[in-house]
Amino acid sequence: MCCCCSEDCKCRPLGFLLGLPFAFLSILISLIGVIIWIVGLLLTCICPCCLCVTLIVEFALALIKAPITVMQWFISKIPC
Repeated sequence: MCCCCSEDCKCRPLGFLLGLPFAFLSILISLIGVIIWIVGLLLTCICPCCLCVTLIVEFALALIKAPITVMQWFISKIPC
């Protein structure tokens, strides 16, 4: 159970609610990241020596993790 009076409390419903619209937008970006990731993996299988494809796959993984990152950022910035 979380009370909002303690210092170590991570329960911030206002930050969660304010972050929801941005999380939905980042879900769309995440879907684009999934497509880039699949294409990048196929290109990596065809030519594993190409370093730029590996960087694109890593960038796509960052896009896939975007909704979680956005929500964590919003929850950490709103104090209540």
